[in-house]
Amino acid sequence: MTMNLKIAFLPLNDAAVLVAAREKGFAEEEGLALDLVRTTSWATLRDRLVFGQVHAAQMLAPLAVAVTLGLSQQPAALAAPYKLGVNGNMLVMATDFAKALEPDVAARLADPLGTAHDFAAAIGLWRRKPVIGVVHRFSSHSLMLRYWLASAGVDPDKDVVLRVLPPSLTVEAMRAGEIDGFIAGEPWGSAAVEEGLAETVSIGERIWRRGVEKVLAFREAWMEENPETVDRLLRALARAAAWCDDPANHVALSDLLADPRYVDQPAELIGRALSGQIVARAGEAAIANPDFMLFSREATPFPWRSQALWIYSQLVRWNMVDHDVATAAKAGAVFRPDIFRRALADSDVAMPGASMKVEGAVDLPMAVGSRRGELTLGPDRFFDGRVFDPERIEEFLAGFASPR
Repeated sequence: MTMNLKIAFLPLNDAAVLVAAREKGFAEEEGLALDLVRTTSWATLRDRLVFGQVHAAQMLAPLAVAVTLGLSQQPAALAAPYKLGVNGNMLVMATDFAKALEPDVAARLADPLGTAHDFAAAIGLWRRKPVIGVVHRFSSHSLMLRYWLASAGVDPDKDVVLRVLPPSLTVEAMRAGEIDGFIAGEPWGSAAVEEGLAETVSIGERIWRRGVEKVLAFREAWMEENPETVDRLLRALARAAAWCDDPANHVALSDLLADPRYVDQPAELIGRALSGQIVARAGEAAIANPDFMLFSREATPFPWRSQALWIYSQLVRWNMVDHDVATAAKAGAVFRPDIFRRALADSDVAMPGASMKVEGAVDLPMAVGSRRGELTLGPDRFFDGRVFDPERIEEFLAGFASPR
């Protein structure tokens, strides 16, 4: 019997695995019929999941943690047994603002720490506090932006204005002069660049390489009550993710996402991020960033609990939650590698033997222990060279200048 599943998503490139699972038949082969519910804002998507209007959702990883910790409207215990992708976002700023930055856009993207200091100087030359759009307070992009700005002495709560708006409205807001730039998942940054409204200032892949982005989130109680359905869905997504990561499929994937039911943007624009060819300034040649967005390789879907704890550390750093051992444990438990392993135990998906790792410690591709097959983890460095040991959260936080 076919099981119908409602899954909420936003029009972003990293809905790709869900779209491919439905359109390429991977879900159907597992006896699932996916009803992908297009949603405009992360707040609406959160509510649809929390109040049971959908079975699962493509969700900002920090939002899943925040909802579980009671930081975002209606508290609810959420669980994330699968990551839908890593990286894939970019910071773009108005062309006038970008004139104060390194003019060589390739050099600008290659040196995020230097660009952060250039950005700090550019703030002083701007006519007012720059208004930067973020898609949600509890988004990976927002936390990365805060981390990046603070590295150059910019207080994101005082020196800039962070304005929340849905990703699909970012370009319109720039066009109307309501924001001076934004950080969001693709293809919206590329759309702003294509219109000549903005230039790319930094990309998420250079702030935190293989940084956690979207997860597949369930209400924890529903996930525990429906293990067979959850396992079938994760198997379908794992196969879809491998299909999405294959460069031979990127043109077809771009065409799928361009459909008005999904991202509803030109396929060529969508394809830039998928292939890692980033146009940072309108009319200029693309800059190759082959790891700009990953779906499957290097254990991308695996929900490392250490990444949930990195998110938690940033919530503590920015005074969004008080730190204690019990709260940290609750945050880390949102990511569920145990469910991932159960669902894919009989597949050929290589998966790590550990559930946590020191984040930011891998500088070159590294072979690691795996329960099945060979597994190589790619570089996961932070732009400032710091490392995050999930067992030493206090030490990590103490390394930042007070009070940030």
